[in-house]
Amino acid sequence: MFIGLDLGTSGVRAVLLRDDGSVRDSAEAATPVAHPHPGWSEQDPADWIAATRAALGELGARQSLAGVRGIGLSGQMHGATLLDESGAVLRPCLLWNDTRSHAQAARLDADPDFRRISGNIVFPGFTAPKVLWVAEHEPEAFARTARVLLPKDYLSFWLTGRAASDMSDSAGTAWMDVGRRAWSDVLLAKSGMRRDQMPELLEGTGIVGPLRPEVARDLGLPEGALVIAGGGDNAASACGVGALAEGDGFVSLGTSGVLLAARDGFAPAPESAVHTFCHAIPDTWYQMGVILAATDSLNWLARVTGTRPADLTQALGPLRAPGRLRFLPYLSGERTPHNDSAIRGALLNLDIASEQADLTRAVIEGVSFALKDSLIALQSTGARLDRLLAIGGGTRSRYWVELLATVLNLPIDLPQSGEFGAALGAARLALCGVTGAAPSEVMTKPPVAETLLPRPDLTAACEAAHAAFAAAYPALRALP
Repeated sequence: MFIGLDLGTSGVRAVLLRDDGSVRDSAEAATPVAHPHPGWSEQDPADWIAATRAALGELGARQSLAGVRGIGLSGQMHGATLLDESGAVLRPCLLWNDTRSHAQAARLDADPDFRRISGNIVFPGFTAPKVLWVAEHEPEAFARTARVLLPKDYLSFWLTGRAASDMSDSAGTAWMDVGRRAWSDVLLAKSGMRRDQMPELLEGTGIVGPLRPEVARDLGLPEGALVIAGGGDNAASACGVGALAEGDGFVSLGTSGVLLAARDGFAPAPESAVHTFCHAIPDTWYQMGVILAATDSLNWLARVTGTRPADLTQALGPLRAPGRLRFLPYLSGERTPHNDSAIRGALLNLDIASEQADLTRAVIEGVSFALKDSLIALQSTGARLDRLLAIGGGTRSRYWVELLATVLNLPIDLPQSGEFGAALGAARLALCGVTGAAPSEVMTKPPVAETLLPRPDLTAACEAAHAAFAAAYPALRALP
């Protein structure tokens, strides 16, 4: 058997995979997030270990783990976990959605070498500007920093004692030559870092090492079980849904929104604000547009109205053309296509007659239009998407998925119920890493329960509404 561990922002999910690739069981445990100041988002790595113990403990209480041969890892990207010479954590991890380093990111991005070598804009959420912020604001912690690890790689370090990372996760640091799949000494030096402070780079199927004996005993796992490098959360999700080759892609309606396209080659276009990263499988890349508040936008509306998100969407009835009420979902800033950490959301055209259902429609329309912006940006790089698989909590709303299919003008497949996310992808990477099986044979697409097609009677109205949405951003940006 094989285990996939996915370290998300809200918790750890563990999936137990049989050697035939079928899922036997799963478990999860929550992790807290701290926001000590506006724009700050931090976690204590000790909570990741506690959640891993809890999830594996729940799994082990129901299933024998004696036959586990490998553990693959997936996790939230871009976090900065600083360790001293002894491997002790120096400060809480700065997470992907921490935007305090916007000034440092702008300075690094102004150096043309960063876009040229990394193939990406230096976003405030990336790792390099966060560590530069620590250097400038917490110099004592920076001076003691012997190594910087991404969140899932800290778990790998705890499990094995070896500091290693995979290509897909490391591509989001702004320290990597993404085309060459190697650390860039030029980019490291320009942000005040050294190669010896970086983990060893492996492909996602690479073996980090066996479990430390004391950790294996603690977790109830075999001492010979191997830890596999794994992948960043979106690359691992792509492995979970079989998005491996040109033309494959998915849309994720999670806390953030992601539109991902697998690529057979390296084709960066940083000016589009599209991310171009290494895939978790060898000699493959992927590109994605990212919006920072997808279901987070609906959760915000649910919070201020005192209504559950599911109840908000269930009250909408059949799909309708977009209304005049317009929502710009920039509650935490935005990545694709604007690269604007300062922008904030807006509701336009509010009317005395506006009701809760109108607000709900406006929110999910705004998120869908923002994902249309990402599709346009992806298409500008040459990425080809003929259809999409929809994953994430937002896909429980049929209204939302049908709207998204119409806005994007692409068929959207809804998978049958089951496991197909990042934890499954991590377990599949473990299976391939331990057994040598080909990813194309293991990382198959899930069975499709239903395909929602664009509504031809509404596509023109959606195109017009998206044009109005796109025109609102510069006007909002110009406000004091």
